[in-house]
Amino acid sequence: MTREAAWRRTLWQIGLLTAGFFVLVSISAASIFLVNRARTDAAWVTHTVEAENEISLAQLQMRRGESAIRGYLLTGEDGFINDFNEADRQVGPALQRLRQATIDNPIQQRSIDIIEPLTNQRFDDFRQVLATARAGKIDEAKRMLAESSHRDGLNKIGDLAGEMRAEEDRLFKLRTQSADQSQSLAAIVTTTGSGLVVALAGISIFLVRRSSRAQVEAEQKLREHNINLEAAVDERTADLREANQEIQRFAYIVSHDLRSPLVNIMGFTSELEELRTDIFGRISRYSRAAAAIPALSEPAGETDPDKALSDEDRKLSEEFSEALGFIKSSIGKMDRLISAILNLTREGRREFKPVEIETRELVEDIVSTLAHQSSEAGAQIRVEPLPNLVSDRLAMEQIFSNLIENALKYLRTGVPGDIAIRGRNKLGFVIYEIADNGRGIDPKDHERIFDLFRRAGTQDKPGQGIGLAHVRALVSRMGGTIQVASEPGQGSTFTIALPARWTLSRQGKSI
Repeated sequence: MTREAAWRRTLWQIGLLTAGFFVLVSISAASIFLVNRARTDAAWVTHTVEAENEISLAQLQMRRGESAIRGYLLTGEDGFINDFNEADRQVGPALQRLRQATIDNPIQQRSIDIIEPLTNQRFDDFRQVLATARAGKIDEAKRMLAESSHRDGLNKIGDLAGEMRAEEDRLFKLRTQSADQSQSLAAIVTTTGSGLVVALAGISIFLVRRSSRAQVEAEQKLREHNINLEAAVDERTADLREANQEIQRFAYIVSHDLRSPLVNIMGFTSELEELRTDIFGRISRYSRAAAAIPALSEPAGETDPDKALSDEDRKLSEEFSEALGFIKSSIGKMDRLISAILNLTREGRREFKPVEIETRELVEDIVSTLAHQSSEAGAQIRVEPLPNLVSDRLAMEQIFSNLIENALKYLRTGVPGDIAIRGRNKLGFVIYEIADNGRGIDPKDHERIFDLFRRAGTQDKPGQGIGLAHVRALVSRMGGTIQVASEPGQGSTFTIALPARWTLSRQGKSI
């Protein structure tokens, strides 16, 4: 497939995806709008039914009260009095519910404003009739009930209730029609959108299948190229591994062979130191003999010849001793460097073993072994909750030990030390931070401190400049990274990122 054809295919796919996205968004928006509208219309239909039901309930209470009065006048039974009292209690709340149900309709509210006082008047008449009947004046009570029934109020209540029911019936029809329209529109939009989505899906499937065929062909060609490339990479890797192993052997041999002359130099230096006493003792005796000065008697065990030397010879003796001291100091430093190189070469050959590590427990063990140093330095070491990981335990011990010891070593004088070890998980990695409030490191030395035999700042502490280089090598072998953030006088924060579940297949060891 040519580049132009691939470009056109990509444009088609982008266009289809965009169109499909807009279709889906439009369908979703329209569906949400129409569903909400249909729900609102259905709620209004239900509201209308509830209003009609409240009209009927209000009329029912009125008829119930009148029926109870007539029943009592005919039978004289007290049960009808209870029915009337119940109707009297219910009619007021029924009218209030009716008012609340039709609060959105001014026409219905005006009708209720008329019905309510008429109903109250009607029930006042009923109470007078009941009181008259209970006083034993049954005929007068019947006459009063008949007169109240012929008044215009009763008919007016019935007419108004009929008008209210007719208004609710009209609203019911309108709202039902609107709800049906909303549901129909929702069905049309859903059907049309589904059709468009199916059409776009069909076109997309066609393009995807065509792209898949082209991809298979490209992968076949890439596989053929990769076979040749992998063979070349394997060959180069084998060469690099052999070269690296040779370098490690060379470093080991050189470091080991350097010890032999170093031991000889140390031995001859010790002999020179012994000869110094003998030489300057003879010089002292010859000087006294030449000056005809009797030799001083020395106490038992006194072997210092410098007391009997002249000022010029004594100065020469001191310079001789100073030179021997420099030689011995340099030999000691050379010996430590050789030991460090040997340790590094041995560590480079060690195979890492991934195991489950309780990181906080490991760090707390390290901190407990450094309790004496931290107490002498007047520093506190805070170990916060740390995420666990799968990695090489010995390497993790060496990493944390080096960084914590460095933090203790380079604290500021007169400032209480505060060292915090914390950690967190992030995207398959664990992030550990070792932060202190010590001297800090100049930003220009942030990379330099990780180089072998390189140190930064004032060199007033013992060390060979190997620890941080070793830490970075260990972190790199475990597939991680290490960084430092620091300013002079502001402390330092070393940040280590390591795979949460490191395996031998991910080992970043030297080849």
